[in-house]
Amino acid sequence: CDWSSDVCSSDLGQHYKSMPVQPWDIMETLLTRQEFIGYLKGNIIKYAMRTGLKDEYDGEKLKHYKQKLQEYGLKSL
Repeated sequence: CDWSSDVCSSDLGQHYKSMPVQPWDIMETLLTRQEFIGYLKGNIIKYAMRTGLKDEYDGEKLKHYKQKLQEYGLKSL
């Protein structure tokens, strides 16, 4: 988690702070670049479609995945 992001600094991301290795770090290591980009895009679609339907944090999660995709030099969907 990028602790400067809204998701990680909110109560929503607090459970990640206790993890010695972040899930994204493991995924980036085990998945190919294209697989990881696909993972990010899939979550962007998911959170975009359910924003306002499930919980108040979906918009923040959507922004977080878009930021990560931009780190790969790609624009959002």
